[in-house]
Amino acid sequence: MKKYRVVIDTNVLIAALRSNKGASFRLLTLIDSTKFELHLSVPLILEYEAVAKRLLSDTALSEQDIDDILDYLCKVGRRQDIFFLWRPFLKDPNDDMVLELAVTGNCDVIISYNKKDFAGVDQFGLRVLSAKEFLKEIGELP
Repeated sequence: MKKYRVVIDTNVLIAALRSNKGASFRLLTLIDSTKFELHLSVPLILEYEAVAKRLLSDTALSEQDIDDILDYLCKVGRRQDIFFLWRPFLKDPNDDMVLELAVTGNCDVIISYNKKDFAGVDQFGLRVLSAKEFLKEIGELP
């Protein structure tokens, strides 16, 4: 079975932190599985942290919980150093950061709920899937 290389957009991580019932949370529980490899960059982790801590009141998590989750992601994910920039390619610079990481990591999929924001990334051999679509593709949902 193919081991996918993926980048998880911040909106998917935040959805997982807000609820333990949806596809985003299920995806997070599979981070250390053999089904896919999570690719990370320092800028993406910093964005995860900033957004998650800004939205602490929307979750049942503490600041320490967020730090522990991010530490875990850093431990099991594959860190990529970005030496080139594709900017500007997308409308949002934060989305360009995700694209740069996906291209550098030779990733297969960007997992995001804002698929329209990644229009044109197919030029780089990338697909954009929601968490639910990705879980179905890897056989984790019927």
